[in-house]
Amino acid sequence: MLQCPSRKSVCIGLTIFFIGGIGFAALDSAMTYTSRMEFCVSCHSMKTNYAEYKKTLHYKNASGVRASCADCHVPDAFFPKVHSKLFALRDVVYEWIGTIDSEEKFEAKRWQMASRVWARMRANDSRECRSCHEYRFMEFDQQGERAGKKHSRTDMRGKTCIDCHSGLVHEEPLEPAGLVQKTQPQRPQSQPETTG
Repeated sequence: MLQCPSRKSVCIGLTIFFIGGIGFAALDSAMTYTSRMEFCVSCHSMKTNYAEYKKTLHYKNASGVRASCADCHVPDAFFPKVHSKLFALRDVVYEWIGTIDSEEKFEAKRWQMASRVWARMRANDSRECRSCHEYRFMEFDQQGERAGKKHSRTDMRGKTCIDCHSGLVHEEPLEPAGLVQKTQPQRPQSQPETTG
């Protein structure tokens, strides 16, 4: 037969539940705070990105809709958001230890940092882009001829937003010499047919 839990067990359970709830709320509040534009650009290394962003339509446009850092770099769902924050922590540590604390040092690491972001965006099919830009709502005839043609092909041949728009908001870094072979997907060479 089932026994009722003791008063002590109930108190311990409620205490753990209450502390867990407070911890979750504190974590969510911290993630919300660190997703604010003011927080993002408070690091010296982000001043360059912020200046680039202010020259784009994501900052100022005819409709008055502005995408902030978090709109493009932080997912809405809780667990992907936690993963994104842990991912970004590396750049914060780089700032603190002096790896990217000057414009010159930042530029030296820009390709590496951008490549990590692009890889994450490819892996999640440009999820954050699609929270605002959705193919099914696009008016292709209102876009430039080339963009309208490409966007109207819903399959996009396996491509995602970042494959074509990687230099849209932030300056696209030059790929360091010697990395081309490592970062470009290699197509298998066709083997000559053998009959036997």
